Amino acid sequence: MVANNTATPAKKQATIPPSAIVIGAVLVVGLAGFFYLERAANRPPAPPPPLTGPAKDYVKYLQFVSADGQALESPQMQAHESYMKLSVVEITGNIRNVGDRVLELVEINCVFTDPYGQVLLRERVPIVNKKMGKLAPGETKPFRLAFDNVPEGWNQAMPQMVIARIDFS
Repeated sequence: MVANNTATPAKKQATIPPSAIVIGAVLVVGLAGFFYLERAANRPPAPPPPLTGPAKDYVKYLQFVSADGQALESPQMQAHESYMKLSVVEITGNIRNVGDRVLELVEINCVFTDPYGQVLLRERVPIVNKKMGKLAPGETKPFRLAFDNVPEGWNQAMPQMVIARIDFS
């Protein structure tokens, strides 16, 4: 038998360069991270905790007062145009603590409605916080709330203001 000395050429296997694998992995991880962060950003924030029992009982010891200390039904409101030609609603007033506990934080919900009573904007804002200082028993503190995001259909009336949170020292 005659031996065939002709060698068959070896087939080259196609290989993917390691740098292409690394680039592909980085792209996949980057896209996955982007979509995760995008989805997390669009998730609504967790609702704030409800008013606790002791805080509900203490609400009766908080009063809106005028600058001279006279009791008021509600704070004062005015709307004006900012330098940027935006409509700004400003609510100013004073809050008095007639109870016997020191307050570290008092937040209220301001609810703006349209002429039909439909809620247009609900915003939770502090009127007493650490930055402003604590509210001691018998003490009165001024507050100023500015809203530049009230929708056009607002009924121009004082928003409903409800105490949403009280933290004691």
